[in-house]
Amino acid sequence: MSAADALMVAAEGGVIGDGRTGANLALGVGLIGVAIGWLAQTRLAGRISTGNVRTGAMSAMVVGLIGTALAALHLATSSGGPGTGNGIVGAIAAIPLGLIAMAIGRRALARSRRTEQTADRFDHEREFGSTS
Repeated sequence: MSAADALMVAAEGGVIGDGRTGANLALGVGLIGVAIGWLAQTRLAGRISTGNVRTGAMSAMVVGLIGTALAALHLATSSGGPGTGNGIVGAIAAIPLGLIAMAIGRRALARSRRTEQTADRFDHEREFGSTS
């Protein structure tokens, strides 16, 4: 089974289950992305010290993208409208959740880069003296 076939089966609700399974999967993936991004933000703030901020931020962005893609694929392949039990409303809710995960991950990545540049500048000044 190719990756495209696997995504199509996941978006359609899989082999078992009803039409809401694909939307629930997209919601779950988007929620996991938001949680990973939140953890990356707390690592950056120094509240927890396990893991790498950059890895967490990139992971949140990728998981958010996957959740958004699954939701969009579910919307494209499901029939009916809202209230028919096909998971349309869940897929619509999963799209912003995935986008939020990507935004939180991007923010954590940008802040980690800024923090690294500031730390490098202070290390340089301490080693070679003040430049101003």
